[in-house]
Amino acid sequence: MTEKEKMHKQMLYDANYDVELLKERHVAKDLCYEYNNLRPSDEEGQKIVMKKLLGKTKGAFCIVGPFWCDYGYNIEIGENFFANHNTVILDCAKVKFGDNVFVAPNCGFHTAGHPIDFERRNQGLEYAYPITVGDNVWIGAGVQVMPGVTIGSNVVIGGGSVVVKDIPDNSVAVGNPCRVIRAITEEDKKVCWDR
Repeated sequence: MTEKEKMHKQMLYDANYDVELLKERHVAKDLCYEYNNLRPSDEEGQKIVMKKLLGKTKGAFCIVGPFWCDYGYNIEIGENFFANHNTVILDCAKVKFGDNVFVAPNCGFHTAGHPIDFERRNQGLEYAYPITVGDNVWIGAGVQVMPGVTIGSNVVIGGGSVVVKDIPDNSVAVGNPCRVIRAITEEDKKVCWDR
């Protein structure tokens, strides 16, 4: 079994010395570099590079540079996806975003993890568990989403949160570790945030 096959089967695999995975990461990093060095006004050029990089895109999306990922082909974004500056997606496993997902600056989605014992970690072994984000989700600034997490639909994740467990639909969640603090209700539609 190849290291890439192990990676996709959520087994421990060697990402540091496998020629195939190194080559694929170089391709993705070169595309990220190309993307990050385009003029911000070159929206058409940005879309062309992102469509080469990402595994699946829908019609409308905007990713503000800089943006970095490991492979690109494991990332799927839905319609009306927006990611602000400094989004990092370590997509060793599938990372899937639904429709109408808004990601604030400095957020990370990390499918990769490493063994706790130093012997295997020092061998360069790691694992990768998928991340899924539902529809109509707002992820606040500085949020970090860890391996294997599913965030439901109609969710708000408060800024600075570290999401280590699944978050159910229709929730406001915040903290380190991130936890649900309340449900989103009809009353939220009545709140005016103007000052």
